[in-house]
Amino acid sequence: MNLRARLIGPEEEKRFDAFIAGHPKGHFLQSYGWGEVKASTGWRPLRLVLEEGGSIVAAASLLKRQLPYVGKSILYAPRGPVVDFHDPALFSELLAAIDNVARQEGAILLKIDPDIPENDTAVKELLRAKGFRLANKGEGFEGVQPRHVFRLDITPSPEELLARMHGKTRYNIRLAQKKGVVIKDDCTLEDLPVFYEILKETTIRDRFLVRSYSYFETMWREMVERGYAKLFLAYYQGEAIAGTLAFIMGDKAWYLYGASSNRHRNVMPNYLLQWTMILWAREQGCTIYDFRGVPGDLDENNPLYGLYRFKKGFNGTFTEFIGEYDRVYSPFYYWLWQSVLPLYSRGFRRLLFWKKKAATEE
Repeated sequence: MNLRARLIGPEEEKRFDAFIAGHPKGHFLQSYGWGEVKASTGWRPLRLVLEEGGSIVAAASLLKRQLPYVGKSILYAPRGPVVDFHDPALFSELLAAIDNVARQEGAILLKIDPDIPENDTAVKELLRAKGFRLANKGEGFEGVQPRHVFRLDITPSPEELLARMHGKTRYNIRLAQKKGVVIKDDCTLEDLPVFYEILKETTIRDRFLVRSYSYFETMWREMVERGYAKLFLAYYQGEAIAGTLAFIMGDKAWYLYGASSNRHRNVMPNYLLQWTMILWAREQGCTIYDFRGVPGDLDENNPLYGLYRFKKGFNGTFTEFIGEYDRVYSPFYYWLWQSVLPLYSRGFRRLLFWKKKAATEE
């Protein structure tokens, strides 16, 4: 192979995103815009491409963050890199290019959590052969990205999708419609404060932290305006009572953020919101709708079991990924990271991505 690796700048954003969107392992977290979102929180995005004959054949959006006091950094490729993991030669070339970036940036580790199913033993063996180590079992939501999700094949007709849902889920969708819940799917930036107010109400009820409003403004500018995200609001009797943010890249859509008011929960707006997003994803040409995280512990006594039950009702497939893998460049500093700086390393996960608990799923 005659391959060339290089970092790109903003002038190649569209070309970079076109590759991410068209790749089977493409993910919105690897998009150019998401790197810009994270740049607003202190991360430095680095976009690496591997080319052959002028065409991109593999890529990685790397997030760099400086560690305190030690003059070192960490690199993270959220749901990346974007490469055919079943082509060991290609993966090796991309990894060598990432290693070179890591050396230049003083990185002590590269963290990845690719969109690879847990039962893919070939990829797990490849990662181990390349010196990666499993960093987190991710039974619940302690991983940076959820290890367990529900994914729904949305290629069947809407009638078939409804028929395959749990009866209670189907009933609640129709109940919301019958009660007069209206979904606004043409939201503008003026609607974002409405969503954020509901989100703050949700955080108080469900006891989780939320990022500042400015973060969501950045997300709007970098993702919604690029066409990679969309806001949906549910209204009842003229009042906004729930909202969601959906993300899209290529043939996949993801439900990422949700909020619901304490008022009028009995009219089941969250079910109609999900159904509306599923129909929207189909209209955009998507084949997969990802409900994102659910707990790996399916015990009914688990506080998050309600989240699992809500998402399961739509008849998605329970999917487990291989989890987080670290490639260690500096064993000593990695030991510090794991042993001496455990508070910071745990805080790293919170800094990296705001994780909602169970915002709209009851």
